[in-house]
Amino acid sequence: MGPGAAVAELRTAVRACLADLSPGDLTPADLTPADLTPADLAPADLAAADLAAADLAAGDLAAGGVPGGALVLVACSGGADSLALAAAAAFVAPRLGLRVGGVTVDHGLQPGSAERAAGVAVLLGQLGLDPVRSVAVTVLSPGRGSGPEAAARAARYQALDAAARDYRAAAVLLGHTLDDQAETVLLGLARGSGGRSLAGMPVRRGRYRRPLLAVRRAATTAACAELGLEPWQDPHNSDFRYARARVRHQVLPALETALGPGVAEALARTASQLRTDVECLDELAFAESGRLRGDCSDPAGLEAGWLRALPAAIRTRVLRDAAIMAGCPHGALTAGHVGAIDALVTGWHGQRWVDLPGGVRARRRDGKVWFTSTARLRKRVRWTKVTWGLS
Repeated sequence: MGPGAAVAELRTAVRACLADLSPGDLTPADLTPADLTPADLAPADLAAADLAAADLAAGDLAAGGVPGGALVLVACSGGADSLALAAAAAFVAPRLGLRVGGVTVDHGLQPGSAERAAGVAVLLGQLGLDPVRSVAVTVLSPGRGSGPEAAARAARYQALDAAARDYRAAAVLLGHTLDDQAETVLLGLARGSGGRSLAGMPVRRGRYRRPLLAVRRAATTAACAELGLEPWQDPHNSDFRYARARVRHQVLPALETALGPGVAEALARTASQLRTDVECLDELAFAESGRLRGDCSDPAGLEAGWLRALPAAIRTRVLRDAAIMAGCPHGALTAGHVGAIDALVTGWHGQRWVDLPGGVRARRRDGKVWFTSTARLRKRVRWTKVTWGLS
């Protein structure tokens, strides 16, 4: 008997996400020490065809003799979304010639979190993930303009980055669903965060991938039930002190009642469309800033005349890029900060400077916008392409 509908949906989503990690795309660092080369691995398209046949024939075909391909890590909290993702990846990845491991992060914010993380690690091992790492992190006090969720997220990504480096993982899978995307868009809209926030979470950024962004949360819950898995219910998800919990349990249901079904899908579709626009503008801004790189200019000092001639959407991106390169923490730089820097170009009337997160200061002098540390030491920065935001 084949897999249930929810399990099949998740496996299809994971397969589509991982299909491009074909052996031809792998580097030697992605391979195990077993002296394997990319030529030793079966092409991903043939493996996918074999998987489709296995789904029809058995659904639970044992994955014997899997070659030592690239490692994919699944970030798993033990909740329904990430647990269902881990189970799907455990089935799909070996059939694509890939290895699959897991990472669970103990934020230490709730009683019994260490024991729960240990239990999640054991469960991931039982699902067939190897290696599995449980990481305890220290969540720092929220910085100015951020909340506890952002602080926990920063600590979590640091742990995931470290695990990916240590294991030389080719990809890290995150369990965000379509419902999470819809909530993110609504939160961005309510906060007036601009197009970048409304574009939501990307399907792929760097090593991070979100296979389930087109999958509803109900499907992950159903998949766990079909597989006999008991997910952990995070009490924060129903704690109305958190804005996301209020959006999930109050705002979205109210919108569905007032506007009819399909609101979450429409919000996620909007995010996808805006993501395309945002990425296009980012590319144009990066190409424009290439003039400085090509002229070997110091990007800490940007010509105000050149900036003023740029379209606003491009100019603000160039300024944001420069601020991040000068040391501003990525998530702490707000639209308000960028707007204040932009005023040094478009609304210059002798104002002194703009203090930015991370101890960076932007000021206008000699017809240029300069980015320096608060210790007034010039920071010579290297112009390389930045990744815009991490959700």
